[in-house]
Amino acid sequence: MRGRRAALPWLLLTPPLLVIGALLLFPLGRIVWLSMREYHLSNLVSGESEFIGFDNYIALLTDPYLWNVALLNTVVFAFVAVVTTVVLGTLVALLLVNLKVVPRVIVTSCIMVAWAMPVVSGTYVWIWIFDVDQGVVAQALMSMGVVDAGGYNWFADRFWFYAIVTLNIVHSGFPFVAVTVLAGLLTVPKELQEAALIDGAGPWKRFWHVTFPVLRPVFAVVTILSTIWDFKVFAQIYLMPGGDVGGSQMLNLGVWAYVRSFGHNDYGMGSAVAVVLTLLLLAITIVYLRSLFKDDEL
Repeated sequence: MRGRRAALPWLLLTPPLLVIGALLLFPLGRIVWLSMREYHLSNLVSGESEFIGFDNYIALLTDPYLWNVALLNTVVFAFVAVVTTVVLGTLVALLLVNLKVVPRVIVTSCIMVAWAMPVVSGTYVWIWIFDVDQGVVAQALMSMGVVDAGGYNWFADRFWFYAIVTLNIVHSGFPFVAVTVLAGLLTVPKELQEAALIDGAGPWKRFWHVTFPVLRPVFAVVTILSTIWDFKVFAQIYLMPGGDVGGSQMLNLGVWAYVRSFGHNDYGMGSAVAVVLTLLLLAITIVYLRSLFKDDEL
């Protein structure tokens, strides 16, 4: 009986584990397999390819474009986007928790519209806002005399390109953080807040020393998910003017993998870029989780 009880959980988990293996592990293994082969359009047609080991990885890691453009864009953009999204979402959650029930439901429903908006539609709205000569920003700046009648191409500058992408990501991502943190704030015992208030703690100290420790797991979840989403951003960059051009200064690792695979028909190198991105995400997630658990042990 004891052996049967020990085997029962694994027996119940076998069907979902098989589904996960089929949906996740097989594509991941296929990508790793492609990354170790010379695989171009001709190989796609013939079905035959040559095993080249780690040659794609060596070429990738010695490519200056990886270090000066793709990796730099990915890391810096993701860091700024994650911090901004989590901070803004937390501020909105702190606002919502102080509202009455009806206004809270109305405001929450309004901000969820941004989260529900399709990625492609939202991206094209931001492209229209920052259009060179017909966009809202261009028209406002021309009316104030800041830019001339020819407008300004925001998408040709690396800094402004990613500033617009960051606005797009934060606009669509902060509602998830706000609603998740709000759910956590509603579980914080009021007695803790009242005790801190009696002790003379201000709003910032009450949040940092009372609220944040209680909601540490919630912030861990939203931070990890936001990091994963922002590191592998694709459509918001690819659809921007200049975001699909191979060799440009605007690509991150996700878009670069796509351009190398389907733009240059170099599926082996594109798969190698995808594997590097996956390993980078795993490393960041493991380091963050270890630091989180270490703090909990202390």
